[in-house]
Order: sequence, then C-alpha cells, then structure tokens
Amino acid sequence: MQQGKDIISKYKTWLRLEKSLSANSIDAYLTDLDKLTRFIESEGKEYADITYQDLQQFVAQLRDIGIHPRSQARIISGIKSFYRFMLLDDYITVDPTELLESPKIGLKLPEVLTVSEINDILDSIDLSLPEGQRNRAMLEVLYSCGLRVSELITLRYSDVYFDEGFIKVEGKGSKQRLVPISDTAIREIKNYLLDRNGMVVKKGFEDILFLSRRGTALSRIMVFHIIKQQTEMAGVHKNVSPHTFRHSFATHLLEGGANLRAIQDMLGHEKITTTEIYTHIDRQFLRKEILEHHPRSRPRE
Repeated sequence: MQQGKDIISKYKTWLRLEKSLSANSIDAYLTDLDKLTRFIESEGKEYADITYQDLQQFVAQLRDIGIHPRSQARIISGIKSFYRFMLLDDYITVDPTELLESPKIGLKLPEVLTVSEINDILDSIDLSLPEGQRNRAMLEVLYSCGLRVSELITLRYSDVYFDEGFIKVEGKGSKQRLVPISDTAIREIKNYLLDRNGMVVKKGFEDILFLSRRGTALSRIMVFHIIKQQTEMAGVHKNVSPHTFRHSFATHLLEGGANLRAIQDMLGHEKITTTEIYTHIDRQFLRKEILEHHPRSRPRE
C-alpha cells in the first residue's frame, strides 16, 4: 500500500497544519487509523475503495470483540476525520463515513484492567497457600487466553497442548476452538500440576484441569469469589469479574496491534478437530498474531 503510505503522510501534515493538532494528538489519530488500515489490508483493498458497508463490518468487529463503546466512538471519529481529508484532497468523491454512527455511550460501562493492575492482582496471590498456585495459573490462563468463566472451569488437562502452545476450548453450544496460550501461562500450569498430581480426585473429574480442594471442578461462583478477593488484596478499586479479564484481553490485543479477525477467532465459535493442531497453517498464523501482540508474551517490567 505505497499509495496508502503517501496518503497517510499527507494526512499527518493536514492534521498538523490545517487542524493545528499537537504531536500527541496526531499520534493518537494515526494509532486509531492504523486499526482501519490493518482491516483494509486484510480485505485486499485501498482506502479509496472502502464503502459504507465495509466500515459497518469494521465497526461490527470492534463491537464483537468487546471494545469499549467510548473507544469505538473515538476510533470512528478518527476515521471520519481521515475521510473528510480524503474528500477535500480529491482522493474520493463520496465520503463513505457520512452515515456511520457512533455507539450510544451509557453511564454503565464495562471495566478494563491495565496490564499493571493485572500484574498486581496476580502478585497478590499467596503462593504458600494450598490453592495459591492453582489460583495464579487459573487467572493467568483467563487473561492469556480470553476465556469465559464457563470455559475455564471445564478446561481439561488433555486439551492443553504444551508443546504446540494451544489449548482446545469448548465454548457456547458445544462449539470448539483452538486458542494460543502464552509461555507464561504454560509455566504457571506446570507449576500447578506439581500440586494437582498429589491431590485425591473424585471420580469423573480426573481430566478437569483446575480442581477444588474436594477434588471436583470449581464452580463459577468460586472463581468470582477468588477474583473479588484478589482484586481487593491488590488494592484495585474496580468492579472486576472473570469477564473483565476476557474484556481486558481483547482490548490489550487491539491496542497492541493484533489483527481484528485473529482476535475474533480467539474469542469465537469456529468448529475444529484435534488433528488440526498439527495440520492447519492458519493456527500457526493465529498463534503468531496473538502472541506477538499480547502483553503476556513480553517480559514483565
């Protein structure tokens, strides 16, 4: 997209000279525009080819992966600005953003944790307690893989592919998907297995990864309780639930530059078979795309 790079360069100059924006504001505009750029490249199109329907699809993907309505509104505002410039500079004759609407922003908005807050929550776990390493591994998996709480508590040991770096997840409607898992989460699971292997496991729960002290699967309520407790201990003053980790996972990936379709795939409903872990090339693209942009794939500061 050489032409696209030239357009971006001229747009940057327009923002500075015509809009009199600061360097920080210009960087913010270009960062949001980059999300659209990656979408356009994935569609094999140029900026001038994009239609209103394309933009609707882009916004739907933002909504689908759980991006904050306020962030959606900011991104849409930036895209509208870009296409106004395109129209003024005669790159296009019709503005495709003219009918594009921003989401309604209510008073009650979903919480997003910062990477630092997630670190604080994980660091607040007392590893000297019998359940300490289990809780650490569990929350690490929740954040590193963006799982629903129902998917977390039913995750099976036999569905963790340590060498390949994937877990197989059964989502809503018994639909399965392969999800890349970070090396950090794998390490925490292996540390937890040292404790788990010494437990007395109730019949029927032998393959469940995260077990209660009674040797059975954890309940949803128990996971909620653990997260609330650790959030308070970490001094994080937000209304945090298991879904907050999933929402933060998607938000951090998008902010880190991950492909929208890859994020959707991670959170999504694609049916797979176990053998695809060895044969499907898209799985390796997905793992590379996600792990390159996930905070857990970089050393903690």
